Amino acid sequence: MQHWPDRLWIIRHGQSAGNVARDAAHEAELDRIAISGRDVDVPLSRLGEEQADALGHWFASGAEGDRPDVLLSSPYRRALQTARHFRDAGGAAPDERICMDERLREKEFGVLDGLTTRGIASHFPDQAGFRRTLGKFYHRPPGGESWCDVILRLRSLLDTVSLHYSGRRVMIFAHQVVVLCLRYIIENLDEAAILAIDREGDVANCSVTEYRFDPDAGRNGNLVLERYNATAPMVAEHAAVTHAPDPIVAARG
Repeated sequence: MQHWPDRLWIIRHGQSAGNVARDAAHEAELDRIAISGRDVDVPLSRLGEEQADALGHWFASGAEGDRPDVLLSSPYRRALQTARHFRDAGGAAPDERICMDERLREKEFGVLDGLTTRGIASHFPDQAGFRRTLGKFYHRPPGGESWCDVILRLRSLLDTVSLHYSGRRVMIFAHQVVVLCLRYIIENLDEAAILAIDREGDVANCSVTEYRFDPDAGRNGNLVLERYNATAPMVAEHAAVTHAPDPIVAARG
């Protein structure tokens, strides 16, 4: 009996205003990223909207064959905007509902929100030290999450996907760490393997990671990776490809 979708696409949101502000802060060697308000409310940049439109046009053109018939999204504004632009550009049926799931939210950074790498070293040198000792997979900043915490909630998310969307074509809109942690779970990777993938480069904005169900993979079939971090939809429409990691941004009064 099949327990997985026929196809599963995992999309990182388009470039956000936070990505742009983060790059500017690092270039200026600042401690803090110049964004106020909550991380959940950070919108797409204009380029991010163009990237999401390009992704929708790619699927509408038939380049991927079938379009998704299930759309799941992080509740963060930038992810939802990406999903909506994708759908409205023809990537899915115009009446296809976008289902928000908080388990797909960005990794929470706790007391480190709003700080650049330089700012963390300056304001929380103990946390910088803990991260060096524990590594990014296990380090949990006060009030925040480790990668393991994200993986725990994503295991629950995938249980829901297998229970309700077996045999369907599912697309997930989320964040860089979520994309990587889903790979960790689906492919049964270990810490060293997923961190090696992470070191190869950031997940591009609006890039496509795709799995197909293979009935001959494992005892009852399994999801098999078809592509990772693919940017062909943006290249096809001459939309700039961006790879900025998600900023550590949240409320600052």
